[in-house]
Parts: sequence; C-alpha cells; structure tokens
Amino acid sequence: MTRTYAVTGGASGIGAATTARLRADGHRVVTIDRVDADVVADLSTPAGRTAAVDGVGSLCGVLHGLVASAGIAGGTGGDGALVASVNYFGAVDVVVGLRPLLAAVGDASVVVLSSNSVECQPGWPVEVAEAILTGDEAVARAAAGAVEAVQVYPASKAALRWWVRRNAPAWAADGIRLNAIAPGLVETPMAAIMRADPELGAFVDAYPSALGRPGRPEEVAAAIAWLLGDESSLVVGTTLVIDGGTDALLNPSGPSVSPRA
Repeated sequence: MTRTYAVTGGASGIGAATTARLRADGHRVVTIDRVDADVVADLSTPAGRTAAVDGVGSLCGVLHGLVASAGIAGGTGGDGALVASVNYFGAVDVVVGLRPLLAAVGDASVVVLSSNSVECQPGWPVEVAEAILTGDEAVARAAAGAVEAVQVYPASKAALRWWVRRNAPAWAADGIRLNAIAPGLVETPMAAIMRADPELGAFVDAYPSALGRPGRPEEVAAAIAWLLGDESSLVVGTTLVIDGGTDALLNPSGPSVSPRA
C-alpha cells in the first residue's frame, strides 16, 4: 500500500536517505528543510515550525507517518540555545502540530532522531535536558545558552527520547506510534562539519565501534523505514540504538542514562 510520509531535514544526511528509501519503496514523501524541499521552513523558530505544519497540511490530505530528522550539531563556539531550539522544539512542535493529520489515519507512526551521545558522551548536563522538557522554549534557551553547545547536543537528544517515552502511551491510544532512534557516528554532512571543528574534530572518530567503521545513512534509513511500517506494529515508546556497537562497548553493563518518564 502506498503511504504518505513527511520528513524534516529531508534535503541531506539521514533525512535525505530516509526520503530516498521510502520513495524507493513506493511511498509519497513530503520533505521539509530550509532549502531544496517540498516545504521550505526554518525549524529554529516558532513561525518556521508553524509554516512547516501548514505546508504539509496544504500538500497532504492524509499523513501516515512523520520522521523528525532535522537537527544541528553543537560545535566549538556554537549557540547552545539554537541547538535546543532546532533539535528539540523543531522536532516536537512539528510532531504535535501534525498530530491531527496522523490521528485521522488511525494507524500512523512517528520516528524522531535522538543520538547515542546520550549514553556515550560523558558529563553532559541533565539539568539542561530537564529545562528543555518543561516545554517553555525561553526557559530552555536560557539554560542551554549557559553551557557549551557540544554539551547541549546530547541534552537535547535526551529530552527528545524522554518526550517520546512520556507521550507514547497516550498517542498510541489515538493510533499513533511514537518511537526514537539513536544513531552513532554516521557519514553525513554533519559528521564532516564536526571533523572540521578546530577543537572537537580530533574526537569524532575516537569513539570505538564494534564494526570498526562509521554508519551509512541508508543503514539508519532502513531502521526508520521498519519503524514506520507494519512489521514494527508492537513497538511503542522505545529508542532503537543503531551505532555499530559503540554503546555496547562503552557501557557493557547497560545504558549510562535511563529514560525518564
């Protein structure tokens, strides 16, 4: 059956790979990004998120699934507040805004992109994730802006998966499955940007991998396609770590950070 999906960050990286995979499987995909997309919108602002939701609504009479892939890294000298706005609010606000379209289908699926940095990057501030989870963007931006952007990245990604965990049961009652994936190092433009970082670049390839290589975008896209499809119909409120074994190597006794309700 041909289905209609929306993908934020669909112009590059994992979002582009997911779009290609879903289209190859015969589905219709509406992309959302700042450039080169069906819906052009800047998810760093409330107005941009509203434009994204409205744009998808104008193009889609029905929506079977949504992939919230858009995100930015926290590089040296970066803006932690911007990282929080894009990575968390740019995902959650679009997902919430499109909830009526998804609920109308009665059998929809949402996948948001977290990160294995939640488990594998030491020392990030849990209090920033908690500030983000208040849902008050001004409070979140103030907390995130007070720390290094590289530490806000895992905090924002933790907040995303905790939001999924918290809301998945109620959304499932409306026929919408919420899940997250947590990729490790994947060969995308974001990885290239981080490798070029004057302070952090040397650490990008330092994390171990059981497979001895970075991931490929299409490998993550395959996992997303599975979570969107019927074969994952019993999967609700979970986070699938897809990182070539990095988390298992660094945390052999179990994840270092547990999901919070």
